[in-house]
Amino acid sequence: MAEQQIPKATVKRLPLYYRFLQRLYRSGRERISSLEISEALRIDSATIRRDLSYLGGLGKKGYGYNVAHLIQFLTHYLGHDEVTNVVLIGAGNLGMALLHHNFYMTKHLNIFAAFDKDEQKIGRTVNGIPIYAMHDFAELVRKAGIEVAILTIPVASVEPVVEQVVESGIRGILNFSPIRLKVPPYVRVHNIDVTMELQTLIYFLKQDAEYQEE
Repeated sequence: MAEQQIPKATVKRLPLYYRFLQRLYRSGRERISSLEISEALRIDSATIRRDLSYLGGLGKKGYGYNVAHLIQFLTHYLGHDEVTNVVLIGAGNLGMALLHHNFYMTKHLNIFAAFDKDEQKIGRTVNGIPIYAMHDFAELVRKAGIEVAILTIPVASVEPVVEQVVESGIRGILNFSPIRLKVPPYVRVHNIDVTMELQTLIYFLKQDAEYQEE
């Protein structure tokens, strides 16, 4: 594996390559070129070659990539050779949807437990996942060795909950709340703002329509 720092944009594309290659492998394909990957995923072939070059010499000119070998390499690199347990905080509408989904398209991610302050939800099990009270959070996370939390809570609850999450030893947060979290530098946060993404999409659609009218 290459020792150089891999760009964030490349890291985001690697799971996409992984999922596509798995489908290819199940169909019986043994090798594939960067051009074929490009046509299927609509990513420039030069970008694909550059992305995979960060991981080492995985392809051969005139041959392409060995599908099984590339899957094996990405499995190890992405940590898919073991199951990663995460916890979910906030069993509202979005939280419940994620509990029912529980990353069913991959065997490598699992929501281990959920947490909420609603007494009517605490003690329930959703899709085999238990819902606990927040006062149980730190003890359960430490015992289970959990490092990642998914945050799906109202804005008013974010600040006190984030403090509790950080103090428990969580090192990664997937944040669905519309505000930016204040966390120590050693805690990594990825923000998922659905409203912002939708507004951006609508903007580009309008730009495309104006371009076509010119």
